[in-house]
Amino acid sequence: MPTKVRIFTVPKSLGETLTAPSSRSTSAPKSEVPRSIPIYPEIPTSTTDPTWQSRSPQTRHNSNKDNSNRKMGVSQEKSYPGVTFAKQDKLPTLPIPDLESSCTKYLQALRPLQSAREHADTKHAVQEFLAHEGPDLQDRLKKYAEGKTSYIEQFWYDSYLNYDNPVVLNLNPFFLLEDDPTPARNNQVTRAASLVVSALEFVRAVRKEELPPDTIKGTPLDMYQYSRLFGTARVPTDAGCQIEQDPDSKHIVVMCHGQFYWFDVLDDNSDVIMTEKDVSINLQTVIDDAAQTPIQDAAKGALGVLSTENRKVWSGLRDVLTREEGSNNADCLGIVDSALFIVCLDYTEPMTVSALCQNMLCGTSDIEKGVQIGTCTNRWYDKLQIIVCKNGSAGINFEHTGVDGHTVLRFASDVYTDTILRFARTINGQAPTLWASTSPDPSKRDPDSFGDVNPTPHKLEWDMLPELKVAVRFAETRLADLIGQNEFECLDFQSYGKNFITSMGFSPDAFVQMAFQAAYFGLYGRVECTYEPAMTKAFLHGRTEAIRTVSDESVNFVQNFWGDHPAEQKVEALKRACSTHVNITKECAKAQGCDRHLYALFCLWQRLSLYDGDSDSNSNANTNDAAGSRAQSVSTTEDGVSAVASGYTSPNEDGSPTSTTHDNNNNNNTNNNQPHMVTRARGDSTTGRSTSSTSLPLIFADSGWDRLNTTIISTSNCGNPSLRQFGFGPVSGDGFGIGYIIKDDGIAICASSKHRQTRRFVDTLEAYLLEIRRILRITSRNQVQSGGGKTTRAREIDEHRKHSASSSVGGSGGGGQAVGAGRDRPGAAHRPKVRGRLITGGSSTSTSVPLPPTSGGSGLGGGGDDRARRERMGSVAFLQSPEESLAPSDDDELGGYGFFDAGMLLQALKARGDADSGSDTKTSERAAVQARRRDVGKKLRLIDY
Repeated sequence: MPTKVRIFTVPKSLGETLTAPSSRSTSAPKSEVPRSIPIYPEIPTSTTDPTWQSRSPQTRHNSNKDNSNRKMGVSQEKSYPGVTFAKQDKLPTLPIPDLESSCTKYLQALRPLQSAREHADTKHAVQEFLAHEGPDLQDRLKKYAEGKTSYIEQFWYDSYLNYDNPVVLNLNPFFLLEDDPTPARNNQVTRAASLVVSALEFVRAVRKEELPPDTIKGTPLDMYQYSRLFGTARVPTDAGCQIEQDPDSKHIVVMCHGQFYWFDVLDDNSDVIMTEKDVSINLQTVIDDAAQTPIQDAAKGALGVLSTENRKVWSGLRDVLTREEGSNNADCLGIVDSALFIVCLDYTEPMTVSALCQNMLCGTSDIEKGVQIGTCTNRWYDKLQIIVCKNGSAGINFEHTGVDGHTVLRFASDVYTDTILRFARTINGQAPTLWASTSPDPSKRDPDSFGDVNPTPHKLEWDMLPELKVAVRFAETRLADLIGQNEFECLDFQSYGKNFITSMGFSPDAFVQMAFQAAYFGLYGRVECTYEPAMTKAFLHGRTEAIRTVSDESVNFVQNFWGDHPAEQKVEALKRACSTHVNITKECAKAQGCDRHLYALFCLWQRLSLYDGDSDSNSNANTNDAAGSRAQSVSTTEDGVSAVASGYTSPNEDGSPTSTTHDNNNNNNTNNNQPHMVTRARGDSTTGRSTSSTSLPLIFADSGWDRLNTTIISTSNCGNPSLRQFGFGPVSGDGFGIGYIIKDDGIAICASSKHRQTRRFVDTLEAYLLEIRRILRITSRNQVQSGGGKTTRAREIDEHRKHSASSSVGGSGGGGQAVGAGRDRPGAAHRPKVRGRLITGGSSTSTSVPLPPTSGGSGLGGGGDDRARRERMGSVAFLQSPEESLAPSDDDELGGYGFFDAGMLLQALKARGDADSGSDTKTSERAAVQARRRDVGKKLRLIDY
């Protein structure tokens, strides 16, 4: 039976959409909300293709046309009217690494994770691959990639869109924003309205292409992901998920107590039509209306929980909602899918950071009289969500398929910054702004200039069919199980951060990664496969590459750290481990890692073997030319719809996902060499096996392939001062999911697991961070005493004074003359300044450990044993140099998603140059849709606010 092919169709970029005339058919059913879902099939023109006759006449007709400019991933010459996408044409394409280099790095990544015998088997498998299938697959991958923006893009989307398990806790990450710095504005309605208005200004900047491009150290980054951030939804189908987008969306959906409301916020020119006061009135109206329905009754109709279901189940339920064209349920679902984003207004006030993080990631589970009244029912996980608690705490939960954390971080940073600057402009009209141009003041506009808009909230009233009521009940109980199977713990480490780490000469990201390794080894006595993403957005449509943290040097460090070794030896081992991590990170940032490359070869082999299995065995299908075309050829689903590079395909048996389902059972093996269950980490390679008769290359059949793709410690570094925490769920049943933010003077860490003593792991991590600081201070102080450390001019004054004093005493022959001479020096009248005990070290975060006097003396006048004991205890703090603490690290902004520079708070306060604010407005062709949509939902009566 041929494998089901899953389809993903890529929406046009907003730059292309805004400059092209609308091609929307006027004969489309009125019940449908228009979306931009262009289908650009990549179909070979040769009629010798065995699937040719099975295609529809329209498909065959289209295949005879020149599709070279319509394929997904084909480089095109485009003209961008603004600045946002102006650098796209100049970005290099993602390079295909050298095969031997990738295989070498693959073996290096596996060596510390395997026994000697396992590694010998893996080396043999790699040698066989290099000698036989590897070079041929490499050549075919190069042919496949010709003319495409990225050789990995199609396979990358497959790994996400073929995922059938619930996206909540498995795929969607979260950001927890810092509180509004103005306490009076930290109430739910004010905070939510402020975030909404700032988010709309961000949407406007993207649509008008006025958003400055992202850069890292002057290098422009790919901006494509911003075009699919808003008005986008992950939609399940019976053939897998696809991304749908309405590029002209101008409304938002608000959820409160599991109930849905919507209202327009933009006009046809993408200008904001509501002031912050107007949005506040709407939100308060929604809250008051939602409160009229008892929460137990509202929970029974909370259709948002259906988005947490298995994707195949959710697809079937969507069919129930849309079975009748033009039905109320179909229109309501279209309103939700096409919204710019979702605003979730929660009625709870989580009291701890861990509870806040859980609320932003998966919501809370609270059963009252057998009914779920937690916030888990107040979500829609297929879209970008802004979540605001009753106390004003806010966060973002986002669908991860089309966007990475770096992109959403820019959105979160700019939104948070704009909320502050906009409030500042109410005090001082000359305060700066983030935007090159802003929407006209809605309060001063002619109402007729808004066009056909609906600014008053409408409540979506679903028809709760019997099967929907049952589905909501079962989806909620399954979600409650899922939430109960996971735990979350946070560490807000304030003792030191980036400044101290760099002053010690370490890369901050590498330093923290070694902390994770040491903490895990301290608990379990072994190392495990660890994953960290490196951003590759310096390339066209770049996403991430996998950094493999575990190395021979990292293993040597954790063994030295937990062993009985001198402090200097531990520090040297840490330096070597961090240096190795920095080098690996730099290679991955250049797209020279091994994971994405080998995964693309594996996926290509799957497609080729599938094609060979479906083709006539007597055909001339094994020629190089035919193979080259096969790599780019079309596969067909059971209904004959083509699924190709333009619409991401995935060849899996039975239509199942390429990854093994995440097991909920822990697998805490004490033997590092025991096999682990096969799971797919977020962004990792998948480990599916083909049922084709074609022999699987030994490198993919070897246990090392499964070992490297079974992530136990999944980590990601993503954040800046606008975020309080960042995190995601564990990616394997016996693993940890660790999101972290390295700040100047602290480290924020959010760890999750399926009850693997997460609190104990976080406590061990904190103890390690304090202990390694003590060791570094000891070794650094020893270097300073031996003349190896740096000092500032301020510190040289004390040294100079000591040297002068000793010289004057030694040269005078007596103390009296020296003292007398001192009275004649300037400043001699201020002699009381020399009184008091000199403090040789200090830190506001260090703790002084009292030491008992030794037999050789007492107090500070103790002998050598007392001094040695003080060195061991670290009672003398190291005075760090301000110059050193500001030294940049070589791999800043490379590890994980990095410290993002665009949208930072300090940069927002700089004067911004005049930007071209001229942009042609797009003529709206949505009159028919607007006329129908105006009647969807119950119109609410506005309250006084």
